[in-house]
Amino acid sequence: MIGILIFIGISTLAVLAYMQHPKFGKAPSGKRLERIKQSPQYRDGKFQNTHYTPMVSEGYSMTKVTFDFIFRKFPRTKPIDEIPSLKTDLKSLPLSDNVLIWFGHSSYFIQLNGTRFLVDPVFSGNASPIPGSNKSFIGTDIYSAEDMPDIDYLLITHDHYDHLDYETIIKLKPKIKQVICGLGVGEHFEYWKFDPAQIIEKDWNERISIRDDLTVHTAPARHFSGRGMKSNSTLWLSYILQTPDLKLYLGGDSGYDTHFAEIGKQFGGFDLALLDNGQYNPAWREIHLLPDEVLKAAKDLQTKRLLPIHSSKFKLGYHPWDEPLTSVTALNEEAHKTTLITPRIGDIVYLNDTEQTFTKWWESLD
Repeated sequence: MIGILIFIGISTLAVLAYMQHPKFGKAPSGKRLERIKQSPQYRDGKFQNTHYTPMVSEGYSMTKVTFDFIFRKFPRTKPIDEIPSLKTDLKSLPLSDNVLIWFGHSSYFIQLNGTRFLVDPVFSGNASPIPGSNKSFIGTDIYSAEDMPDIDYLLITHDHYDHLDYETIIKLKPKIKQVICGLGVGEHFEYWKFDPAQIIEKDWNERISIRDDLTVHTAPARHFSGRGMKSNSTLWLSYILQTPDLKLYLGGDSGYDTHFAEIGKQFGGFDLALLDNGQYNPAWREIHLLPDEVLKAAKDLQTKRLLPIHSSKFKLGYHPWDEPLTSVTALNEEAHKTTLITPRIGDIVYLNDTEQTFTKWWESLD
């Protein structure tokens, strides 16, 4: 018994010591915390979703979800074959081109009206704070921080490790001019020695005027946040990039709710929406979209084109690795709901070209 207690004590101390690493970030405090407390989304000591959002859906238990995640084996959650990709030279892209390049999962680059955006970059090859514990799929790590041009605006949807990656951010730091993020997330960046003047923190339903021809709007999402022991001390959000000619919806992570229809109505539809489609499960459907809900959300948003993301790079759910793209494509073909675009990692998506098509690149892979 004494030996067990000693082991538990040593293990606890080791965990606490490891959690002092800067990668875990820092909880909001001081003036930042006071500002957070003024947010309509902040109640009872934490940020809340618009509607009640359980971490585990009705009919499921956290105990079973945790057991399944740790001990059960599910088929084909990781590909055997290498994921196909293309190495596009981002630094040589003409600034006049309005383009998007997806890097797998929820990381992507956007060039719009001469401004460069980078969204939720994860180039470390790991979606976890524990080294080597959630490695990226073979073939998905062809891009690095060194491949990025100077970034005018880094957009962070929320502070989970598969969206806000410490190792990537530190390497990108010299190239980032400004950071836009949700309330409280700026505390992580200040802790990582970013100049406070570089950090723009926003609540839902706010706007940043970049120029007369380019505006960034923040909008709701239905999710949660957290990097350490405490969750929901920082705000999760989605973004809209708007120019006189284009409206893009960047959904981040979100379960289905009324906000999609409200945003669609507010902005009068979109030219392209990027929606969370992967790492889902009926047991946590309130915080991630199931494939049929992806199409429902796209319809609510009144988008002309849909790019499903949050898949094809990391295993964070139980489903086969290719199921998100297979399912959403089949459902969309049955219902003819929207124009689905499915680029490979590194393909150039031309934002003004509504006729551009892509292959079902995952179909021949195991």
